[in-house]
Amino acid sequence: MKRHRKHRTRHDTHIHRRTAPGATPGSISIDPQAPRGHLQLLAYGPEGLVEKELAEPAALSAFLAKYPVTWINVDGLGDGATIEELGQLFKLHRLALEDVVNVHQRAKVEEYGDLLFIVARMADLACGAATEQLSMFVGSNFVLTFQEEPGDCWNLVRERIRKGVGRIRSAGPDYLAYALLDASIDAYYPVLESLGERLDALEEVVLLTPTRQIIDQIHAMKGDLLHLRRAVWPHREAIAHLLRDSTPVITEQTRIYLRDCYDHVVQIIDLVETYRELTADLKDLYMSAVSNRINETMRVLTIVSTIFIPLTFIAGIYGMNFDPDSSPWNMPELRWYLGYPLSLAIMAATALGMLIYFRRQGWIGTGGSKPAATREDSQSS
Repeated sequence: MKRHRKHRTRHDTHIHRRTAPGATPGSISIDPQAPRGHLQLLAYGPEGLVEKELAEPAALSAFLAKYPVTWINVDGLGDGATIEELGQLFKLHRLALEDVVNVHQRAKVEEYGDLLFIVARMADLACGAATEQLSMFVGSNFVLTFQEEPGDCWNLVRERIRKGVGRIRSAGPDYLAYALLDASIDAYYPVLESLGERLDALEEVVLLTPTRQIIDQIHAMKGDLLHLRRAVWPHREAIAHLLRDSTPVITEQTRIYLRDCYDHVVQIIDLVETYRELTADLKDLYMSAVSNRINETMRVLTIVSTIFIPLTFIAGIYGMNFDPDSSPWNMPELRWYLGYPLSLAIMAATALGMLIYFRRQGWIGTGGSKPAATREDSQSS
């Protein structure tokens, strides 16, 4: 059963809570735009498994009594009647069900008697930096998961169950919950790898052609990393709660595997923070590149203006209306046979001399003499 996630648009950072302020705690308000939920059943044990789609939750009782582990996955939160019926069947707390349909929750772990309620944020490469809420109930013989939309990153977990790879078929529901959490957290790695490639590409473009579109992309990257940071950071506390606090649902054998899950969360957080710092450095690099380009432009314009200042001075002198017949001091050069080419030659020599001087000073080109301090040091040595 291959499943694909529907591609999403850019993530929304706003919270849309449909429950009215002051409403009764545990009120379930369904989003009218949410897809209608579909129930997928995967019940298994060491002896075998059954996988099928269910039309209604009432058919679950037979599988719960027969198989050691029953995994019920609900794709879509648009069917309030199904959620209510599942809550009654598994005796789920109303406050937990309210958190299921209000999908702005941060990652957390809560205990309701013998049940464990886990909320996580699930990422997918096809959705970019967008995440969706994963709600999970873990009991003595079942795992109940709710997703916002069809499609997830659990296909490898399903294949392991079908083929009996590893200890998943012989372990309890707590190990299945760990496997699902681990797959959801590991799904952040491809997303961060894609963001890292985008950062490398942006750095090359910033150094070569820093345009206005580049700074817009840098701001978009900053927003994506901020969204991922808000989604990932609470997982650290949630996984630490599973490791630290003793609960009858999680066995000691599964806690050992949860340590690896905790390490992955810490690595992902470090990557996100590193990329955020690189994004800030990239913004500074962009500003420096733009400033350098402006300085280069101003230097060229200044050199051109500086060269033409003495030329304009010479041309201005010979543009004055003096009569050489009135006095021998009134511009006798006007009567020279080669006066015009001589004036052009003087202008050309002046411009060439200034260019040579600028180059020796290192103001243009790659040449130029050493600074005075360096020359003195070399002579003294």
